Order: sequence, then structure tokens, then C-alpha cells
Amino acid sequence: MQFSEYDPEDFFDELFTRKGEPRAEALPLVERIDALTLPEVQRRHKAAQIALFKLGVTFNVYSDNQGTERILPFDIIPRIIAAAEWEELEKGLKQRIHALNLFLSDIYSEQKILNDGVIPTEIVFSASGYLKPCMGLKPPKGIWCHITGTDLVRDRDGRWYVLEDNLRCPSGVSYVLENRRIMKSTFPLVFNNMKIRPVEEYSSYLLETLLNLAPENILNPTVAVLTPGIFNSAYFEHSYLAQQMGVELVEGRDLTVADGFLQMRTTKGLQRIDVLYRRIDDIFIDPLAFRPDSLLGIPGLMEVYQAGRVAIANALGTGVADDKVIYSYVPEMIRYYLNEDPILNNVPTFLCWEPAQLQHVLTNLDKLVVKSADESGGYGMLVGPKATQAEREAFAEKIKANPRNYIAQPTLSLSRVPTLIEDQIEGRHVDLRPYILYGKEIFINPGGLTRVALRKGSLVVNSSQGGGSKDTWVVGT
Repeated sequence: MQFSEYDPEDFFDELFTRKGEPRAEALPLVERIDALTLPEVQRRHKAAQIALFKLGVTFNVYSDNQGTERILPFDIIPRIIAAAEWEELEKGLKQRIHALNLFLSDIYSEQKILNDGVIPTEIVFSASGYLKPCMGLKPPKGIWCHITGTDLVRDRDGRWYVLEDNLRCPSGVSYVLENRRIMKSTFPLVFNNMKIRPVEEYSSYLLETLLNLAPENILNPTVAVLTPGIFNSAYFEHSYLAQQMGVELVEGRDLTVADGFLQMRTTKGLQRIDVLYRRIDDIFIDPLAFRPDSLLGIPGLMEVYQAGRVAIANALGTGVADDKVIYSYVPEMIRYYLNEDPILNNVPTFLCWEPAQLQHVLTNLDKLVVKSADESGGYGMLVGPKATQAEREAFAEKIKANPRNYIAQPTLSLSRVPTLIEDQIEGRHVDLRPYILYGKEIFINPGGLTRVALRKGSLVVNSSQGGGSKDTWVVGT
């Protein structure tokens, strides 16, 4: 029996309540794996890895001098979420996205939330993602955040918390779709016997979301995915989603502004682009409006966009909501715009720009996780309990030099999922990134990307930092 010695210890475990007691929704899976021999489990695990390799499911690591392209590690023991619990998560995510969209619309127009003192004006204006050229922008249908990947974690008490919001160019959904395809062939009997909600329709919903942005007088709008190119860390995903939707994959050099419209160079001449799903950060997308040294964007695109002659997803300027200091104010946004209490709580957060909170952070660096406001991927952070005294002292100097740029949070005891580590099953910490589409209504793909910290005891799940992924099953009626 593969799970006979598995012990959740004192962490919240996604499959077991305690040693030898699977959660009700996980029981069919646990029984199926227990019925297999260890060599058979290992064989299926290896087969899944080979299949992903053949499919080209890769990511790039810029700092890796041994070659940039890697296969994303995958574990065949999934995370399972009961349907009733998922429905509550859906409500909380929809509420959050609704409030964030209203916030973005507000700060680039009337700025009521700033004038009413709910969020300090200087915090918004000093965010690297706040773009003055977007003032007065009115994106189609009033939607700013069309595609969002919100990171969730579960603490020792089993409660869900929002770790961060990703509104610019959230990545990882291609792994969700390919992981599911592999799992269906790995455990076909389980899929036949368990009510696992499908994720395969995401690409169709994404295309529908993008088409919803096109002017209604265009009968057959042209959609394109804008990628920085093959050396981008998520290039596999860019090409994958374009192929799945049946739309063009383009780079900035393939596009030009002509006759007042965004146009694509083709062998038959120029072709108008009506909707652009951009996978390039805002500041690189138009060298005339933002960074003049950008070689990735399209000169003049911002003018065409402001004139309403092309739709862009996500809207330019959404990066301000990814700032981790502004993240701390999302509960206030929900109360301000929706007059509701948040369904999903933030992780408790200390703001280093406030002197009293700064002093608390500096005094307790050995207990806290400190993050840079505008970095991601596990970079620009200090995990205090795992750091050396010298590392903490060096990081303290960074915080004091630029307190606006840092937040701190308590070190959570992230939930764990059983994970196959060589010849045994061990608990590993995980987070969850559901993918939310905001079109005619808000749609949340059932499940999301479960990222797993494969290093024993590690809390860092990012693929660039040694993490991997698991399939996520929402099961039940």
C-alpha cells in the first residue's frame, strides 16, 4: 500500500485528514493508487514525464547558464478539491475580480477611491505599474482584466488566503490543460468513476472572451496572440494557446500601424488585427508611449488603442493592481466599490512604507517573508526563517533604502499534497492558481494550476526556483 506510511504530520493535507484517513473526495484515488505496486506507480509517473517532454511542455530560465529550456516537473498525484468548497472559492474570486476591475477603471478616470482617502494617492502613483498615458482610457465593454491568475494558499487551519493577484500576463494555464490530458491516460479508471469537472473548454472560453472585445460591426474579427518571441519563459504557452484557439501568433516585428489601424504583415499584404491578446508587459508594447528602447512592441499602438480601433487583453495599465502594496488594499476596494465584506481574505500583510510597521518588520525578519512590491517568480524576496543572519541583515538594508517597495507577511504553514519522491510518497507544500476570464460574465476554470515545492521543506513553488506542478481535480456534484 503506497499510502500506508504517509503522515500529514501537523500540516493541512489536501488528500488526508490524518494518517491512514483519506478525505471522502480523495478516497477513490487513494484506493486506486494503493492497489498498484510501487514499480507500477513509478512507471506511470515516468510515462507522464516522457509524454510531457514529447509534447514540448517547457519553460525558460533566463539565469540558467546550462541552457534555458526546461521541462516543467510534473507529479502524478493530483490535488483534490470538493465541489462545495470550490463553489465558495468561485464566489470569492468573482467578487475580487469585480472589485479590481472597478478599481482600475476608477484610478484611470475619476479616482474616487483616492479622493476619498481609502488608498493613499502616493501609493498608487508610485507603483511601477501605474501608467499615466492610460488616464482616460476606456477599454471595450469597460473590462480591464480579461485574464487573471490569482494565487491562493491554504494555511495550517485549512483556510484559503489570496497570496497575490496577477493581472498583466498571467502564465501557466497551458500546463493545466496538458496536465489534465496526461492524467486522463495515467488513471483512466479513476476518471471514469469520479465526477471530475473538465478543464478542456478553457481555450474556447478564452477565444469567446477575446471575441467579445471586438466592435460589434465586425462580423469576422481577427484575433492574434502577441509574444515577445521564442526566448520568453512562457513561449510554449503563447504558441499553445494560439494553436488551441486557431488564431495567429505574432511578434512585434510582424505588426505595424497603417491607415490608423493595427495591421499584420502577411504574404498577401497587410491584414487588420481587431483583438490583441498581449503576452508582453505594458511598458514594452509601444516604444513611442513607454520605453523607447523596446524592440518588442509596435510603434504607434497606444494611439490606435486609445482611439478604440483595436482591443487589447489585458488592458494596458492593469499592472498597477499587481503591485504587492496595492494588493494589501483589495479588501478595502471590495468594501468601497461593492459594499460587501471580502469572501476571501488576504494573507496578513505589513507595509514597510508605514514607519511603525517597518520597525516591526525589521525587528522580526527571522519570522517573516519579505517581498518586493513589483517582482514575481520567487525573486526579490526573503524567507526569513530559512535565511542566514547575514542574509537578513543585507535584506534589511534594502528595505530601509526603499521601504515603499516592500511588504512582509507571516510565514504560513502551506498545505501539502502527497508527492512521489523517488521511491516513496512524501508531503510537499503547494499553492493554487485558478484562471479567471472576464467576458460577458466572469468564468473560472474548475481547478487551476497547483504548483508544488519539490524540495523538502521548501515553501517556494515557482518553476524557476525548483518547483513543479500537479493536476487539480474539482470533484463532486
